Amino acid sequence: MHEAGHAGSLLRDGFILLGAGLGFVLLFRRLGLGATLGYLVAGAVVGPQVLGLVGDAESKMGIAELGITLLLFIVGLELNPSRLWRLKEDIFGLGLLQVVLCGIPIAAILHFAVGFSAPASVALGLPLALSSTAQVLPLLQSSGRLRTPFGERAFSILLFQDLSIIPLVTIIAAMSRNPADQAGPGGWLLVLYTVAAVAGLIAAGRFVIRPLFRGIGNLGEREMFVFAALFTVIASAALMEAVGLSTALGAFIAGVMLADSPYRHELEADVEPFRSILLGLFFLSIGMLLNLSAIAERPLFVVSMALALIGTKTLVIFLLGLAFRMGWRAALALGVLLSQGGEFGFVLFAQATGSLLIGQEAASIFGAIITLSMATTPFLMGLTRRFREAPIVAEERDGPRADGANAIIVGYGRFGQTVGQMLLTQDIPVTLIDTDIEMIDIAGEFGAKVYYGDGTRLDLLRQAGAGEAELILFCIDGDQITTEVLEGVHEAFPQAAIYVRAFDRRALVRLKGSPAKFVVREVLESAVKMARLAMQGLGISEAEIDRSEEMYRARDKERLRIQVEAGDIRAARALVAEQQPWGNDR
Repeated sequence: MHEAGHAGSLLRDGFILLGAGLGFVLLFRRLGLGATLGYLVAGAVVGPQVLGLVGDAESKMGIAELGITLLLFIVGLELNPSRLWRLKEDIFGLGLLQVVLCGIPIAAILHFAVGFSAPASVALGLPLALSSTAQVLPLLQSSGRLRTPFGERAFSILLFQDLSIIPLVTIIAAMSRNPADQAGPGGWLLVLYTVAAVAGLIAAGRFVIRPLFRGIGNLGEREMFVFAALFTVIASAALMEAVGLSTALGAFIAGVMLADSPYRHELEADVEPFRSILLGLFFLSIGMLLNLSAIAERPLFVVSMALALIGTKTLVIFLLGLAFRMGWRAALALGVLLSQGGEFGFVLFAQATGSLLIGQEAASIFGAIITLSMATTPFLMGLTRRFREAPIVAEERDGPRADGANAIIVGYGRFGQTVGQMLLTQDIPVTLIDTDIEMIDIAGEFGAKVYYGDGTRLDLLRQAGAGEAELILFCIDGDQITTEVLEGVHEAFPQAAIYVRAFDRRALVRLKGSPAKFVVREVLESAVKMARLAMQGLGISEAEIDRSEEMYRARDKERLRIQVEAGDIRAARALVAEQQPWGNDR
């Protein structure tokens, strides 16, 4: 009876939290304020200090922190070595300077002006230097600037901020006053444990995890891929926890291990739903834990600190932009865009609270400061538009185009290889996707990078960069591509032109009315070529051969038009009889 009541309570809490989260996120998205704020407000409203509909936020936080672990895994997966190398100056130069030069002044203000202890000032100030990836990236995507030089610089800073979570977690753990944390390894022993654990994870990735995914890929079982992905993340985090290190570090290293593997996009697509749900639950729990009465007692402090945060970060990033040869208007836009606090601040405040560096009241107040700063970003971007918009557009138009997935080829067999190699002769960046593990391995031996996955899945295409692709080419053998698949792809990625390899004219008839820009019959041109060579072998003149080809193509085109309009391969029989008595379905 008690177990049934507990299950009922869980269902009730889940119903209320998910319903409130859904409603507030939709509202805040519509207002342009982002999902993170929606989750925080939803948690505060249904939590114990407003409506009191849901309690026990601490227990929910324990589950929700898996979302942070999965987020760090995905951050690790994003660290493609070639992209890191291309953006190294902005990531490790501009990004590092931004975190340090924003974090130190904020920590100094908290120590000298507000009166926090040095460890508490560091635990509060450095997290406030981080910006909101969840808010900024959608703003860049919606404005079409993510793949521009301006967008790449913003992305580089955000990427370094995400990377800096690991050292920030380590710094807070090193300053911990919690006896439970101090009971763990310290000093050089901690360093040795860290090196050994990282080395163990790298070895496991090379000799265990990659062969595991290869075996699952050969089976073609997507459910096992999801299972193995979650196992990899949780096992890596558990190993780090067992030796007294950060679970986030373990998940991050697991992601880095697989960042350059053929399974990267499949893993991102499989883990993303779990990350989104658990991260949403994390922010709901943070909202429930906010001490609203403490915030209400000090509204002027919250507002003034939020303004100080925005002003400090805007000024520092503006000056850094100028130092990195950006125009002053573009530098101002970058400063305003990244002026808010970020979602990782809540993560680090929660850790600082657990480490007894700050109290729950301080965590609530500074959580409110981050929330308020995040709410100002859309309005500040609107207010400063007339100062920055035209010059940024000019810079982006004149600057070099950031490389991205200009073309995605789904299916890298004999047909897709020819298409891909021809596109590469024009230096068109290509992302290749296939499910044939043996072919992926052989292609890798020749220097081609092919990612594992079902390229008809929208989530996998999105992870592969279809949101910015100009071309999506389905080069899959057989009749796997349907009008419904193409309509879904076109609706999700309307900017991309879709090209399809069709097995025969039956496939062309079935794809009538699809959003494909062009459908190519796979053997038509090679069959025409063979016929021309055969006629040449018989001594027929080139003029006669050309006339025969023109006649065939004209009749075939008319016949195909009639068949497509009728939706029946048996239509246009009269034309078939004229051309060849036995018919043709190619």
